[in-house]
Amino acid sequence: MSVTDTTGAPSLKDVLANSSKKTAATSADGLAAATNSVAGKKALDQDSFMKLLVTQMSNQNPLDPQDNSAFVAQLAQFASLGEMAKLNTTVNAITSNYKSSQALQASSLVGRSVIVQTGTTQVDTSKSMTGSVTVPSSVSSVTVTVTDKDGNTVKTIDLGSQKAGNSSFVWDGTKTDGTKADPGNYTFKASTTIDGKGTDLITYLPATVNSVTISQSGGELMLNLAGMGSPIALSKVQTIGI
Repeated sequence: MSVTDTTGAPSLKDVLANSSKKTAATSADGLAAATNSVAGKKALDQDSFMKLLVTQMSNQNPLDPQDNSAFVAQLAQFASLGEMAKLNTTVNAITSNYKSSQALQASSLVGRSVIVQTGTTQVDTSKSMTGSVTVPSSVSSVTVTVTDKDGNTVKTIDLGSQKAGNSSFVWDGTKTDGTKADPGNYTFKASTTIDGKGTDLITYLPATVNSVTISQSGGELMLNLAGMGSPIALSKVQTIGI
């Protein structure tokens, strides 16, 4: 008489299948827990990346382990993340040093006399003032018209014929009638004729640096000059004096 066991012992195939399901569930739970632990951070750093990688390896399916090529790719990503972190630290250090250099440069400019590309400046008429004009090509005549803050012509300086380049001019602080002009802001307009057309020329005038504005975003230094309503970029400075 034969006896049949109706309880049915699990086969090896069933055991492995159940093990695979449990491992998959455990892996999903482990990765979810690891991800949640770093979810509050804005970006994954090295520690977060390594935690996720170790959790993934610890909970991988034994019947379908991590592919070697995928593992190497993850290690490469981890190395790349480390280099990016170092680069970010280096860039921050360079930015900090640049700002310190800007501050040092700015402090040394305050109170100094500079020659800048501008048409208006504050003039002490008790002494002569020297400026310059940029001439693009040889011309037969260049004139510099000096006007006061009200737009009235104070004096016209004739420079005569000029070659291409920078041409200097001097105003002794006197009006057309020979009397001394009052100290204050004056505008200098240089003009010439090129190919039969009246052309305004670029002028460079002396000014005193009252203060310097440092850009917080790493931009250019801006000079606040005496007698000028708006600041001038450092790149427009032609000469820095005493």
